[in-house]
Amino acid sequence: MSISRTQLLQAFDGLLQPERFKDYGPNGLQVEGKAEIQRVVSGVTASRALIEAAIAAQADAIFVHHGLFWRGQDGRITGWMKQRLQLLLVHDINLLAYHLPLDAHADLGNNAQLGRVLGLAADARFGEQDLGCIGPAMFASSQALADHVAQALGRHVTLVQPAGAAAQPIRRVAWCTGGAQGYFESAVAAGADAFITGEISEPQAHLAREMGVSFIAAGHHATERYGAPAVASHVAAQLGLAHQFIEIDNPA
Repeated sequence: MSISRTQLLQAFDGLLQPERFKDYGPNGLQVEGKAEIQRVVSGVTASRALIEAAIAAQADAIFVHHGLFWRGQDGRITGWMKQRLQLLLVHDINLLAYHLPLDAHADLGNNAQLGRVLGLAADARFGEQDLGCIGPAMFASSQALADHVAQALGRHVTLVQPAGAAAQPIRRVAWCTGGAQGYFESAVAAGADAFITGEISEPQAHLAREMGVSFIAAGHHATERYGAPAVASHVAAQLGLAHQFIEIDNPA
């Protein structure tokens, strides 16, 4: 079974509602390929490795969280950008990318799916555009929470905790995937005992120690690898398309 490119775009737009978000780049169709779609590949980032894997999988469309175009970038088509675009255009593959809309979807988005993987359920939202999630938890300490996150994601995590944290239970956990370290103070204001995101910058280590709330950086890619396959699988099933998630390892 095949559908039109327009039908596929309408399905993703209808589900993710990109018009609701002020974002850092264009959401939706970023590179136009063939008009008829039978097979969709999903991945986290539109890297050359993912594009090459999608070509090998005979994909007609690639669905990602991190696309090719971002606000403020150099607009010249040279080097790595030329190589990625050339592969897409030569093989007539559509590239669809959704950034903040994919983070935010209440059931299938990155934040919801990370919560599912970690066994956390949000009962409130916080931060810019209500992207952050916060909910109840039962952990004996921030170290116990960090160990749980590391085991669930299968990777080392960075934990910064205030003095005396070893004796303090964690009852409210806030999280926001990817590079959401700037949401930390909003998480604290929302009542979090600990905050989980992908990255940590220099200021957050000091803030965690001074504000009495633990900070866990679990990897940008590692925290954002669940939304794209969840959304693409849902839409593919709805439209009768073949779907494959392709994991391209990234230690960041």
